[in-house]
Amino acid sequence: MKRWLQIVFSLAIATSIWAQEASDFQIEEVTVVQRKKGKVKSRVEAFDTEKINSEELCRAACCNLSEAFETNASVDVAYSDAATGAKQIRLLGLSGTYVQLLQENTPGVRGLAQNFGLEYIPGPWMQSIQVSKGTSSVINGYEATSGQINVELLKPQTQNPLSLNLMVNSEAMAEANIMGGWQLKDHLYTGILAHYGGGFMAMDGNHDSFADMPKTQNANLANRWFYKQGNYTFQAFVRGLYDRRRGGQIGHMADTITNPYLINLNTWRVEGFMKNGYVFDEESGSSVAVITAVSYHDLNNSYGLRNWKANQLNAYLNALCQLNFEGSGEVDNDHRLTTGLSVNFDRYEENLNFQPSTFNLNRYEVIPGIFAEYNLKYDEMLSLVAGVRADYSTRHGFFVTPRMNIRYTPFEWWTLRGSVGMGYRSPNAIADNAFFLPSSRVLHLADEIKQERAVNTGLSTTFYIPLGSKELQLSMEYYYTHSLNSLIVDMDQDKHAVYIYNQTDLAAAKSFAHSAQVELSMEVLRGWTWTAAFRYTDVEQTTINSDGIARLRPKALTNRFKGVVTTSYQTPLKKWQFDVTAQFNGVSRVPDGFEQPFTWYPQLMAQITKYFRTCSIYLGAENMTNFRQDPSIVDSYHPWGPDFDASMVCGPTTGWKVYLGFRYDLEKPE
Repeated sequence: MKRWLQIVFSLAIATSIWAQEASDFQIEEVTVVQRKKGKVKSRVEAFDTEKINSEELCRAACCNLSEAFETNASVDVAYSDAATGAKQIRLLGLSGTYVQLLQENTPGVRGLAQNFGLEYIPGPWMQSIQVSKGTSSVINGYEATSGQINVELLKPQTQNPLSLNLMVNSEAMAEANIMGGWQLKDHLYTGILAHYGGGFMAMDGNHDSFADMPKTQNANLANRWFYKQGNYTFQAFVRGLYDRRRGGQIGHMADTITNPYLINLNTWRVEGFMKNGYVFDEESGSSVAVITAVSYHDLNNSYGLRNWKANQLNAYLNALCQLNFEGSGEVDNDHRLTTGLSVNFDRYEENLNFQPSTFNLNRYEVIPGIFAEYNLKYDEMLSLVAGVRADYSTRHGFFVTPRMNIRYTPFEWWTLRGSVGMGYRSPNAIADNAFFLPSSRVLHLADEIKQERAVNTGLSTTFYIPLGSKELQLSMEYYYTHSLNSLIVDMDQDKHAVYIYNQTDLAAAKSFAHSAQVELSMEVLRGWTWTAAFRYTDVEQTTINSDGIARLRPKALTNRFKGVVTTSYQTPLKKWQFDVTAQFNGVSRVPDGFEQPFTWYPQLMAQITKYFRTCSIYLGAENMTNFRQDPSIVDSYHPWGPDFDASMVCGPTTGWKVYLGFRYDLEKPE
């Protein structure tokens, strides 16, 4: 008892002393650090959507949108030819022309921008990317066939007053990005996004007389505004860019060539959008919005003696009303109905001097439409989105786009999703397939280019498996795209020609794509994440062989499988970060008359980042296996001959590349 009294007395004295001198004590600042997921897949949304955050974008150089998917198994990005540096995207085995690429839910990369548009969105400008597979919302239009990719840029009301990103690599390419957002008044914000980059030296690593990458110069400047007061919100965005590329025989031994094959590409682009939104029922969140966007794209490209001049004017309007209804009862039961109308206008002035032929492809198209979409959320168990839109094209007539997405979660650890719907698009024969321009192929183009139509169906399931204090996420998916009419690019009939015609022009022609993927991801230890994925695709279409016989075969230059293993470790308190990604890419069928250069190829990428309080330095390398397709250009020493072809690209055209970068952020004052 005496001992207990001593303990109590001592505690009482200590408490008294602490109370008297509390003002002399200062508690040190405690920082709680938890790593934010770079990729997030919603558990409650009906759409099969993956959100890529800025944390994931910083895991690689990510100079632009085309490099934002290096750690992603679902999206493929590769060079479309070996002469211009243009890149193409693939989702569910289909080319990027069947993916609706949006910029903040307004028309983004489409039309004439399809060839280099991925590189027109700098990586440091991006806040996040949403990748939706299969049929998506009818609110944004009818064009998504294999999926939708929406890019969200930095917002002036949330971005830092000053951000800086500098990068240089071993191919003599460098870029600088300066961003900033400021509050001008209580409700008014503005932001600046500026980019300049270029490749200033022609390199010919494989000694084929052609530059591995063209010399480039790209200037990109944007300004945006944000205003919000009460229930009214206004946003405005305007951007201008200039892109110049100089390629061809300017590399090794070019000085000994009397008549070099040169490639000169020049692009000007101006675009902008305005968004007006008003919430007329604060309790339910019901609102109306009007979105307008306009863009003008002008290009003047020459490939040897061939010249392609074109410009596109696009205007877009989307007016919608969203009504939210809260269900009755104890169960969380919400309904949302969105209705509206849209108008899309495209005018093309296009001329292709494709010796020995000349093609005049001037055209315009106006497409007004109406839509309605119903969204149901029943507790955490069920989500349903069903929509339909009706549009009329001045070129293709009346068409209807029905779509449905559903999610069912029978248990907390198991989610099922299904989708079905239609997708349409007005193809652009040259812009969609510009990869064949740096070649000696003769172009045979159908007299009438018809609207492309396809049905996409998909099933996916995700298991969330608890392993101790961690969680293993296992996802499996299957998608099937059945084309009712597609624009077939036939390079099998004649190795010296390309035939572009409608699927419906060929009796009993077929075109379809199967895509299946399995993915595992887990935070193994605190700050250490792993992801492993494997995808198999079977894309087939009917083409005509050299004997004039139509035959269903795998689509040329489309890989059959892809495997990705990626890991990232971030030390406590975010001092260092280490990222490694390995890719295993399958073989692509080459057109008739060409030899298969290889069966499959690996690629390895790694990056080390050192973080400081307001800045970071990163050092990385791409294609560390140094694998490249050799030769990447057929008959490169005789570009004026009949066999010259830079479009037969099945793999990387450049080797090992090292880059060094610096990021700085001046944080907002609290």
